Amino acid sequence: MQLQVLNSPFNQEQAELLNRILPTLTESQKVWLSGFLAAAQFASIPGSGNIQVADGPAGNTAPTISKDVTILFGSQTGNAQGLAKKAGKKLEGEGFQVTIQSMSDFKPNNLKKIQNLLIVTSTHGEGTPPDNALSFHEFLIGKRAPKLDNLRFAVLALGDSSYEFFCQTGKDFDARLGELGGTRLYPRFDCDLDYDEPAAEWLAGVLISLNEAVGVSPIPEKELASQLVESTYSRTNPFKAEVLENINLNGRGSNKETRHLELSLEGSGLTFEPGDSLGIYPENDPALVKLLLDEMNWDPEQKVTVNKKGEVLSLNDALLSHFEITTLTKPLFEKAASLSANEKIKELLSAGNEDKLKTYLDGRDLLDLVRDFTPWIGSAQEFVSILRKMPSRLYSIASSLSANPDEVHLTIGAVRYEAHGRERKGVCSILAAERLQPGETVPVYIQQNENFKLPKNADAPIIMVGPGTGAAPFRSFMQEREETGATGKSWMFFGDQHFVTDFLYQTEWQKWLENGILTKMDVAFSRDTYQKVYVQHRMLEQSQEVFKWLQEGAHLYICGDEKHMAHDVHKTLIEIIEKEGGLNREKAEEYLAEMQQQKRYQRDVY
Repeated sequence: MQLQVLNSPFNQEQAELLNRILPTLTESQKVWLSGFLAAAQFASIPGSGNIQVADGPAGNTAPTISKDVTILFGSQTGNAQGLAKKAGKKLEGEGFQVTIQSMSDFKPNNLKKIQNLLIVTSTHGEGTPPDNALSFHEFLIGKRAPKLDNLRFAVLALGDSSYEFFCQTGKDFDARLGELGGTRLYPRFDCDLDYDEPAAEWLAGVLISLNEAVGVSPIPEKELASQLVESTYSRTNPFKAEVLENINLNGRGSNKETRHLELSLEGSGLTFEPGDSLGIYPENDPALVKLLLDEMNWDPEQKVTVNKKGEVLSLNDALLSHFEITTLTKPLFEKAASLSANEKIKELLSAGNEDKLKTYLDGRDLLDLVRDFTPWIGSAQEFVSILRKMPSRLYSIASSLSANPDEVHLTIGAVRYEAHGRERKGVCSILAAERLQPGETVPVYIQQNENFKLPKNADAPIIMVGPGTGAAPFRSFMQEREETGATGKSWMFFGDQHFVTDFLYQTEWQKWLENGILTKMDVAFSRDTYQKVYVQHRMLEQSQEVFKWLQEGAHLYICGDEKHMAHDVHKTLIEIIEKEGGLNREKAEEYLAEMQQQKRYQRDVY
């Protein structure tokens, strides 16, 4: 159990200092401190004589604290890896010797040799570790994990509070390292989608703790945190990219609308590699904002403060561009309950109603909330204060910078659906589909993804599985290989609904097949046949050839929906390896896990 100083005679600054240092103390340090305070109190009693309090436990010499720091990251899209690198750079600047590794590259048995460990990890899907953290997570949670009494650690967890198991992987690591005897350098921070400021605050706290341990005067925490926020074009300072092209890739009569977006990066200095993503900060639908303002009878021109820095915007602009209004999360619902006079909202939060609350939150937005739980007693300022900052949307880059200098291309599927009696629209996809015109600008940044990269060996074969918009990064791969003259074989599996209307980038794939840049292509159009056929079915049809390529050292890539497509393709791969390799299920899974370890099996899934 972690002690917290709450109701106490200390002022706020003293309480914060105590709460920061208490989790970092070992049991022997706590015992010594209690004895020190008891002795000091006894010394103040008349007649107790002059009692000298030693600088430390008698007969003990303080252990030498190492300046070696290991940072392990678990990252699916690159956010955790980027933060790990930033932390490493700052620590090196403070004189620490830093080792940064993906959890998949780290040998777990080396844990016993580490004194200072920082964990930076995201949580993927419904509470599962990212792909490159799976093996380390399994080891640490399992019985083979060693006692770590000499370990000092801190965990930075990334997640999305709209998911039930928010930051679960980080929570798992933090709890388990504590169970194994480790001592916290600094409390775990659980970061939502807007993670930059809390991540900077966490690193500032870790640095102070490390510096104090080795006897270095630390930089004040607020000053240090402000130094750690990026100043070049980045997540926190996006570049306004001009729209060059915005066209619909689907043919007339299609059930889908897929936009091909071309943006200019001229003058930004931004660079990227195939496999990286582009982050976009979108605006909410003006029609939805108006409905919300009308429902609450708010003045759209009323000024509201939108962040801790004191930035002021009109209420209309704040709801349009600064806050998320299309997703209901449990934390938001809990905060909103204090602003409503409707007893039903409190009933949903009462014990035993967890399933009902989860059902209510699914597919609803802020407009649903304010309509369903009137009357509201909170002011417009109180309302915006509980909202989450607008998160960016990440899209796999669909172009090569070598082939298209100063440009970045995206493939975005428009999201429209009915839920709870209203039409719903994807925030960024519908901005692209309905409102973003050539000549206008949109705030963007590059998200590097080291976990989805072409082989360093240009002769290595590659197999790409990308139905629908999952084809985006493979268009980038093909453009890059054409520019660099890569000689390795390539095989593309593409799928969608209809051949005539939904074969994205068809002429480009055909051109690459003709000139030999693309060796093979198999397609699956699920609505053109009586029985629905998907990419995994095409893979099974050619299982012998697929396995032959794997045996030749092929790198296999999957991009697209994780819950269905990527899961089915993964299962199919195991079946292919099992059948063609003459292996049992366990050995087939080990084969694929080994490919993953060698970075020959990579996924860009969402």
